[in-house]
Amino acid sequence: MTTLTEADALDGLRDALGLLKDREQVAERLLASSAKHSFDPDRELDWDAPFEEGKWFWPPELVSLYDTPLWKRMGEEQRILLSQHEAAALASLGIWFEIILMQLLCRHIYDKAATSAHVRYALTEIEDECRHSKMFARLIAQGGTPWYPVSRAHQHLGRLFKTISTTPGSFTATLLGEEVLDWMQRLTFPDERVQTLIRGVTRIHVVEEARHVRYAREELRRQMVTAPKWSQEFTRVTSGEFARVFSVAFVNPDVYTNVGLDKREALAQVKASGHRREVMQAGSKRLTDFLDDIGVLRGVGRRLWKSSGLLA
Repeated sequence: MTTLTEADALDGLRDALGLLKDREQVAERLLASSAKHSFDPDRELDWDAPFEEGKWFWPPELVSLYDTPLWKRMGEEQRILLSQHEAAALASLGIWFEIILMQLLCRHIYDKAATSAHVRYALTEIEDECRHSKMFARLIAQGGTPWYPVSRAHQHLGRLFKTISTTPGSFTATLLGEEVLDWMQRLTFPDERVQTLIRGVTRIHVVEEARHVRYAREELRRQMVTAPKWSQEFTRVTSGEFARVFSVAFVNPDVYTNVGLDKREALAQVKASGHRREVMQAGSKRLTDFLDDIGVLRGVGRRLWKSSGLLA
């Protein structure tokens, strides 16, 4: 990782990745992309088509129990059913996360000029996230699975985080929620083993989330250069703790009970699974490399990220 002095960083707004781009120019490009490549899921997707028999709802290699002893004892039908419930659980997690994100974006732009491209793009992203949350909710209802809310403890932690998070902390959490799922969805939408509706949902999400990731990355770089030292350190710690929460919330234990598996046995095997650990670290690597470059993964925060299992 390149190390910069504070003077170097503040001279022309540089960081370890180079000169920061003009905030307004970035936003203008993202607004132009939004105008060309935004989707209405209610119209784009065929919600009336039945699910295809024998197809997965999530690539099997991304299902939490894949390649565990329990997985090897399960029949194909039960494996596919588990993929359906895990897809519903991830959609539920996505809704929870995107509702938090929308509130954080509103906080970010609260005292900024509403006529700026930066604020107009934030409002555009909020529109995107509203559509995504409705799309995920409709997908869950379509499959007839339960809605899988995060635990009550995580709901309260989410409320606390929304209240105390700094701006760089908010954008770090935004990237954590977006980039790991984005990596999985990029494997999902071209996979012909997966249900057509699921592939359509993930395709829309990948295209639109690419803009959100760009916006968050550029703003986080700026914040980690300009924020006070206490805010930077607070960001490191809170992002590490959010990584720990996110890694636990990524698998809802109720999915195992609902497909006829022993919850304790399943959770123990997921925790011990080398394949699962590799999947989660591979999904996080692009993000953790970026966070390392801009100085987020340091000290206590880095240790928290390692304990989350997302950082090797």
